[in-house]
Parts: sequence; structure tokens; C-alpha cells
Amino acid sequence: MVNDQIENFLSQKKIDKTPVQIYFKTRSSILGLFIQTGDYLELKTKNYWRIVSEANIEEYKKSNDINLTRIFNGVEFTRLVAV
Repeated sequence: MVNDQIENFLSQKKIDKTPVQIYFKTRSSILGLFIQTGDYLELKTKNYWRIVSEANIEEYKKSNDINLTRIFNGVEFTRLVAV
């Protein structure tokens, strides 16, 4: 997916606090939370997205620890579904 498609999905669904099922071309899907940090705009222009996986969402909500996130390339996404 291109960054405009992903950004459009995120803005329409108001996904900043809702987990999203993310499907990939070459790996299993994950449930994750898209995170907006200080580098959000820079990453977005390069089609990279900071995501907290399902296993770390509760801990992230308590601590806002950026080390619980991973950066994914949006080119690898095939579909996004709000949960």
C-alpha cells in the first residue's frame, strides 16, 4: 500500500486508539496500534509506520514507552481492517 492509502484509512477511522488488523504480502497478519510520535511526519513521507503489537498494547498505554513499538514499511501492507 502507498502512504496516501494508509493515511486515508487512519484519518477516516480515527484509529489512534483502536487496534488494526494488518495484513502483509510475505508474512502473517498482526494486530497492532498505529502510533504518532515526534517522527511521525518524517516516517509517513517514507511510508514507514510505527506500530505497537497486540502483546504490548496495554503496557504501551500505561507507559507510552516508544521502545515497545516497531517500524514497518507500508509497501508490505496488503490490507488494513479496524477491529
